[in-house]
Amino acid sequence: MTRRFWVAACAAVMCISSHVLASHASAEVYPSRAVTIVVPFAAGGPADALARLLGEKMRGPLGQPLIVENVAGAAGVTGVGRVVRAAPDGYTIGIGHWSTHVLNGAFYQLPYDLLTDLEPVALLPANPAFIIVRKELPPNDVAELISWLKANPGQASAGTAGGGSTSHITGVYFQGITGTRFNFVPYRGTGPALNDLMAGHIDLMFDQASNSIEQVRGGTVRALAVTSKSRLAAMPDVPTVDEAGVPGLYNSTWYGFWAPKGTARAVIAKLNAAAVEAMADPATRQRLDDQGLEIPPREQQTPEALGAHQKAEIEKWWPIMRAANIKAE
Repeated sequence: MTRRFWVAACAAVMCISSHVLASHASAEVYPSRAVTIVVPFAAGGPADALARLLGEKMRGPLGQPLIVENVAGAAGVTGVGRVVRAAPDGYTIGIGHWSTHVLNGAFYQLPYDLLTDLEPVALLPANPAFIIVRKELPPNDVAELISWLKANPGQASAGTAGGGSTSHITGVYFQGITGTRFNFVPYRGTGPALNDLMAGHIDLMFDQASNSIEQVRGGTVRALAVTSKSRLAAMPDVPTVDEAGVPGLYNSTWYGFWAPKGTARAVIAKLNAAAVEAMADPATRQRLDDQGLEIPPREQQTPEALGAHQKAEIEKWWPIMRAANIKAE
């Protein structure tokens, strides 16, 4: 009886142990439930649209749904803070861009550090700017525009979405590189500014390509250049700033995914692989191309590349903004 008892007891212990080990292994499989993507802006904007597009495509490789949570407020500071404070378990990540993860650090006293309180996951598509002018403006290219602006200092008007906006900062950068002067006219967004440009009430804009690409296609405004190193697939006839005679005038609203500090490297690797696969999907690439968005080269889609790019952008833009005394509105 004693020997039989011990045999049975050992078998029971081994059975329990195997169940515990199996349960432990199962608990460590990531992801085992839905992943939340925090969008630091209201639903319906470009960041929200990109998060939903990529999130749907990432569902396949991750095997779990990705749920978008819109946390708007304070120019994106509230939403980014939500990601910073989340558990570093891979179930909360955030999408952000040039403004939320670069410019806000120069505008505000943030309750977090943009470089040390987040883990980069993947560099996502970028939205370069068009240098666009009203149809009747005399210059036909950027070189002629610069000459015209210098011949009429302080006379031209450039529409912006307000102080500190992408359209404003790109215009300030253009002035610094070209030695031109013109007046900035702030609007409550690039939509109203674009309407006034089409109506001929202002002279030019530095507008995100996805915002004005349909107007350029329709001929209601003219695009003289795009602020990227290569021409857009959707608008191959628009020259780059290098080709147009303003070398180095690069600027784009680039996007990225970040996770809370301390998220395991294996988890970040899985998230990155899913994002890379989503951007490689032919239908997704076509949709992004049609909108004027640039997908970064494969070697630039890594967590390390995003971290390096974000750091380089901070080092580039913070001094420009402070020298021009640019303030957020």
